[in-house]
Amino acid sequence: MTAPVFVVEHVRADSGGQYVLDGPEGRHAVSVKRLRPGEAVVLTDGAGRWAECEVVAAEGKDRLVVRMSEVSEEPEAQPRITVVQALPKGDRGELAVETMTETGVDAIVPWAAARCITQWRGERGLKALAKWRATAREAGKQSRRVRFPEVADAATSRQVAALLAKADFAAVLHEDREYGSEPLATAELPSSGEIVLVVGPEGGVSPEELELFGQAGAGAYRLGPTVLRTSTAGTAATALLLGRTGRWS
Repeated sequence: MTAPVFVVEHVRADSGGQYVLDGPEGRHAVSVKRLRPGEAVVLTDGAGRWAECEVVAAEGKDRLVVRMSEVSEEPEAQPRITVVQALPKGDRGELAVETMTETGVDAIVPWAAARCITQWRGERGLKALAKWRATAREAGKQSRRVRFPEVADAATSRQVAALLAKADFAAVLHEDREYGSEPLATAELPSSGEIVLVVGPEGGVSPEELELFGQAGAGAYRLGPTVLRTSTAGTAATALLLGRTGRWS
């Protein structure tokens, strides 16, 4: 899908088959993208419903009139991949969300790990979560997705363990000479269901968390011989899983 993507609340045309894109999305289409009649665009609700459209007219600075084709719905991909992402420092959280979204992750769970320097509390936490969700939305548009990843509320370690216990395949990215781990590249993966992957903070997953997650059925896995930052490990692991499960075939 190469046409630019714009997000709307409801993907449906009027009785004449037309739709008016206005507001911030319309402004971006008209004033930034400078779309003109005859060009193609895609409208989506970000939850799988989408329609390819043809631009009919650009009006003013923020109104794009399009002719909508048949509305389609993209099914959820299988297996579904969720990454539990420990909270990185600074803007590395948004970087992780952006690149995982572009790669194709299905859900992201922010995790307040024991060794996280960053902690989301009160108003600051709400603002940080809103940034992650906005980043997923914009990265979904940029990468031409019509089903954007869900960004959940921040989870505690016990909530992560409960998520792992329900998964069809659960893994913690962890490499320690004193703690056995298997290569993720050779793990036996399901063809459907839910894969949940935990990415720890820069300081690593604590022994107590490893034990808790192990009791929930999650094994320890490693990506390769190099050490990745927490903000890039989830993207690399997602790419590996997408290739191995056939979703990138």
